[in-house]
Amino acid sequence: MSRPSGVRGPAAGSPRAIAFVESPVQLLNVLEWARASVTGEELTVVVLSPTDPMSRGQLRRMAELARDAGFTVRWQEARGGASAPLRTIRELAPLLRKAERIVIGDPFSRYVQLLLTLVSSKELTVVDDGTATMEFIAQLVHGEPLVRWHRRGGRRGPRELVLAPVSAVARRRLTPSRTRSVEVFTSMPVEAPPGITVTANTFEWTKATFGPPRISKGADMVGTSLVETGVVDLEQYVTAVGSLARSHGATRYFAHRRESVEKLHRLATETGLEIVRPDLPLELIARRGPIGSTVLSFPSTVVHTLPLALAGTGVRVAVWDIAPEWLKDNASPRAHGFLSGVTGTARDVHRLPRLSAPA
Repeated sequence: MSRPSGVRGPAAGSPRAIAFVESPVQLLNVLEWARASVTGEELTVVVLSPTDPMSRGQLRRMAELARDAGFTVRWQEARGGASAPLRTIRELAPLLRKAERIVIGDPFSRYVQLLLTLVSSKELTVVDDGTATMEFIAQLVHGEPLVRWHRRGGRRGPRELVLAPVSAVARRRLTPSRTRSVEVFTSMPVEAPPGITVTANTFEWTKATFGPPRISKGADMVGTSLVETGVVDLEQYVTAVGSLARSHGATRYFAHRRESVEKLHRLATETGLEIVRPDLPLELIARRGPIGSTVLSFPSTVVHTLPLALAGTGVRVAVWDIAPEWLKDNASPRAHGFLSGVTGTARDVHRLPRLSAPA
């Protein structure tokens, strides 16, 4: 595999840029940022490893791709017991002090927010961790606390109250100043506040490394974790998946890495779909192929990223809106508006007619 253009391999000294990633998509977008960067900065990727097996497996595969591309990857067992966070911060502090640029994938992560309290006049880059980038920008514009969209409106528990000062400091670090530049590298449609540089992610590394894919007949479906995050009712979701699969002739269901085994087993049993658990982010899986001529999705990150990754292949991406009736009673008041915005701002996708709640 060829090294991304404009990026040098690991050097003996301290890297100029350090990226902290906690998900496979974040690591993919760090690689995309490195290819798009014109500065040729030395980059070390630090994986703050999650605990769930699917995320860890995908991150291991992404780490291999990053090393093949010439980057240094440091795997950090950041959640391996009660003492792991303090040990991780102590071990990473020297790197943080020496690096001139910090690249992060999730500004809502409490772990990342804690690390940001250790830096001051650093150049900061935020890469996509999905549609949450849209909410992050909106909160910066309106001067709001950094809170994930599906938790908005909920009562703040003891943990949130204790970490509130950390979040406030992190938010200041993510706000540009005379001594600190902030860049957002994104495939999402955002309007950043003054002082933030927005760089478009068009998945050039992905397109140069994989594909073009073999396109099969029929349709594939993309799963979401909206049930697992407490937004959408399980019964409504299962019925909607079955209806969508039947009406469009879908045969495969690409599971989100956070979907539960129990839900996926039920989907396979009740819909007849073949459940596929990808070992890489879907943008790479689709680009590698084979992939259906139509990809069906509910509102999610892929309605923004797949049209870019699959540009020129002829694959159609179609999105089916979430009906308000599908939401759980205790879902955030912000949920439906946010999901509608995800669909409404997507480019180069086909919007399927929204049906009422399944019977």
